Amino acid sequence: MTAFIEAASPHVMNTYGRVPIALERGQGCRVWDVNGKEYLDALGGIAVNTLGHNHPRLVPALQDQLTKLIHTSNYYHVPGQEILAKMLVERAKMTNVFFCSTGLEANEAAIKIARKYGVDKGIARPEIVVYDHAFHGRSIATMTATGNAKVRDGFGPLLDGFIRVAPNDYQALLAATEGNANITAVLMEPIQGEGGLHPMRAEYLQQVRALCDERGWLLMLDEVQAGMGRTGKWFAHQWAGIVPDVMSLAKGLGSGVPVGAVVAHGKAAEVLKPGNHGSTFGGNPFAMRAGIETIRIMEEDGLLEHAARVGEHLKAALRAKLGVLDGVVDIRGQGLMIGVELNKPCGQLIGQAAAAGLLLSVTADTVIRLVPPLILTEAEADEIVERLLPLVQAVLAA
Repeated sequence: MTAFIEAASPHVMNTYGRVPIALERGQGCRVWDVNGKEYLDALGGIAVNTLGHNHPRLVPALQDQLTKLIHTSNYYHVPGQEILAKMLVERAKMTNVFFCSTGLEANEAAIKIARKYGVDKGIARPEIVVYDHAFHGRSIATMTATGNAKVRDGFGPLLDGFIRVAPNDYQALLAATEGNANITAVLMEPIQGEGGLHPMRAEYLQQVRALCDERGWLLMLDEVQAGMGRTGKWFAHQWAGIVPDVMSLAKGLGSGVPVGAVVAHGKAAEVLKPGNHGSTFGGNPFAMRAGIETIRIMEEDGLLEHAARVGEHLKAALRAKLGVLDGVVDIRGQGLMIGVELNKPCGQLIGQAAAAGLLLSVTADTVIRLVPPLILTEAEADEIVERLLPLVQAVLAA
């Protein structure tokens, strides 16, 4: 299989360290490769396949939309945009939405909102607070905001206008921003996905919300990975009982169809005017149908409550079986966004797990990331643990 894939992909740019398998089809939380081997999907396309694979109500809805309109452009009204935007703002208790296609684009738009918000107030060089371990994308702006040097290095000069602080340290935030009149926003992930599944404490989120209100800053939350029901609420910040000024979404919003969104509230909702921002593909009829049907099915099937319950079951099983091993540092997360941190690098587990019929990823070198479809059952959660246990034991024994 390895030779086949290498021979079959000479014209694809070499930007990924791929596992030597090629997936062909899926059903629920399982996928099969071109050789017919079955895998339990604990990665969900990296928190994308909210409803799993080949969902019996999503697929017919998308097939129906394909026979009507796929794309028209934003020269014209797209009725699905208003429907999906209304669904999002009602669940977020926010004001309006800009649609794009990816999380990177959503975060790029958020950064533009923060900068224009500052310029409109007379700040010539707006600055945004960002965090250690953060990941917001790989464009020039979003990788500047990203905390991982491996993502940032090698591209020459990056943007100015970002102040980096430690997560969950309110005093460090105060010290880093004291007397700085150029700050316009704070950008953070409620749970840092690529940075190692580190959650922001509810108390910290509440403190930052209050500080932004006090100083006239925008609170911008990157919910690209943690949003859309993954933690058991629509958006991870809702566990803290706050509402942001700007929120970026993507990944699970379209259950595999590329959909990104920037949701804005209050003063942030009026910053961008016609001509300030746009997207050719963003908000196209097909993507909007995917988002609408994803939310509708999630609510019909009670997937928020399901994700919370199965996530707790999975975390408890991981702690019972893996948490007792020497070398397991922590098992953390919320809902079906869980990280297992080891005391040594474990990137090899991605390929080893695939060989054992389990799809997962490793972030921050030492953290096993589990972000399966939200339809995962408790039996499948137990199966993840059973398949993962001997792999972790072998890595720790090496």
